Amino acid sequence: MGQKQTTIIPKAPCARMLMNAGAKRVSAEAAQTFAEILGEEAKVLGEQAQKIAKHAGRKTVHDTDIKIAAKK
Repeated sequence: MGQKQTTIIPKAPCARMLMNAGAKRVSAEAAQTFAEILGEEAKVLGEQAQKIAKHAGRKTVHDTDIKIAAKK
């Protein structure tokens, strides 16, 4: 029997993103995998943004920190 996997990012919005990108149909497994990969990438981006904020002497992550981290 299949186990229900939980991710930080819900599968339905991930499926919508894939459909907005041009997919006609998206399987549940594809949405799950996309959610997992997006979650992993978001974690890395968040960690980088946090380091940038800390380097600037702040505890608060700002939008510019995220933008800078995304460019790296």
